[in-house]
Amino acid sequence: MKRNPFDLTGKNAVVTGSYQGLGWGMAEGLAQAGAFVILVDVNPEVSQKAGQLRAQGLLAEGLCADLLERADRTRLKAAIEERLSGKLDIMVNNAGIQIRHPVLEFPMEDWDKVIELNLTSVFDLAQWAARLMVALGKGKIINTASVNSLAAGVYTVAYCAAKGGIMQLTKTMSNELSSLGVNVNCIAPGYMATPINTALVEDEKRFAELSQRIPAKRWGQPQDMAGAAIYLASDASDYVCGIMLPVDGGYLGR
Repeated sequence: MKRNPFDLTGKNAVVTGSYQGLGWGMAEGLAQAGAFVILVDVNPEVSQKAGQLRAQGLLAEGLCADLLERADRTRLKAAIEERLSGKLDIMVNNAGIQIRHPVLEFPMEDWDKVIELNLTSVFDLAQWAARLMVALGKGKIINTASVNSLAAGVYTVAYCAAKGGIMQLTKTMSNELSSLGVNVNCIAPGYMATPINTALVEDEKRFAELSQRIPAKRWGQPQDMAGAAIYLASDASDYVCGIMLPVDGGYLGR
């Protein structure tokens, strides 16, 4: 029988920012597809969250790390390498933050936080993962971009700058790594009903404006990310290189 190209059995995956929201949706999806998933999050209860997957008979562990801190990222990389004996097949860079201020009032300390977590840490972990994957001759790196990689918002100059950077980072890494067996792609979620968007959901006027532009007539949910993550992590996407895959209910098509 021909093997299911979407089957991730025997693959090791890491998903950052996976205690809740989109990261949780992708981690759960990858685990359901057969992968052993290491959930990484700043929330120390991430180990208990991984336990929810194990309770379903799936393979998962949790590691706590503050990806804003470069020393903690170094510690995390060493811990994952030891746990997986260097066999990292799938790296999902999802951890991120949103800090809103008007452009004229945006503090540099908040700019630095958003860029460090949403862009610099992504390159740091993607570069590390790529080195392991090149040694193996195969691997999948999936970065979380955004519809704001293309369509800018308001009060979100740092976030939009970082997400625009994710799109270009993904394409540039793909240009260098595709011939070495490593696929680098990104997913661009639209407006999702997750904690990072609480301020938008609670802003009645802005929520209505955004909802009107979504052809699917609903905001996304974490589980909406699972299919895209499984596809880009699987053998089914072996010839897919450097793309940004929108999961946005049609938002970018308007």
